[in-house]
Amino acid sequence: MPEAAKTRILLADDHALVRRGVRMILDDEPDLTVVAEAGDGAEAIEQARAHELDLAVLDIAMPRLTGLQAARELSRLRPGLRILMLTMHDNEQFFFEALRAGASGYVPKSVADRDLVEACRAAVRDEPFIYPGAVTALVRNLLERARQGEPLPARAVTDREEEILKLVAEGHTSKEIGDILFISAKTVERHRANILQKLGLRDRLELTRYAIRAGLIEP
Repeated sequence: MPEAAKTRILLADDHALVRRGVRMILDDEPDLTVVAEAGDGAEAIEQARAHELDLAVLDIAMPRLTGLQAARELSRLRPGLRILMLTMHDNEQFFFEALRAGASGYVPKSVADRDLVEACRAAVRDEPFIYPGAVTALVRNLLERARQGEPLPARAVTDREEEILKLVAEGHTSKEIGDILFISAKTVERHRANILQKLGLRDRLELTRYAIRAGLIEP
């Protein structure tokens, strides 16, 4: 198949070995080709600015910006770009977060060799993808919530607060965070104080534990 006719993919994962394995799976297909790679969410955004892309495959847990945070930004920057999430965690909440962030769905890394190619093709067709093993659990979960009259859980913090929370938990100073997000250190401090108050946390240690539980950083 001519290169121009192939789906051009950006692959973002902070583990080089994982990227290599996933790239082999994708490049082995006649209709798919990886044209750019990134090691974190911020780099993924830079690569998306620099390359002509059809699809971004983003790991959820990455430094600086998570895959979900990068997906939100890419959805704003490149509305026509299709997005698919990769994750270590089989968690239905990630599925809904992925959809909210503008992605077509997510694929656990444990079944990437089996389901990723079909997920990529579904994303390019603009169809939501949910890997087969999750369908039963998701439907059961949704039916149970509907029976109990529960809405889907709301997010505790805004997109901007989540970005700052993650960077604080990673050990960045207010100045460094301001530089990454193009805001002042004083604005970062104000957001940080709001986050602690909102979540009922006292210090950076508790904030870091929250970030791990929320899947923003890896333990």
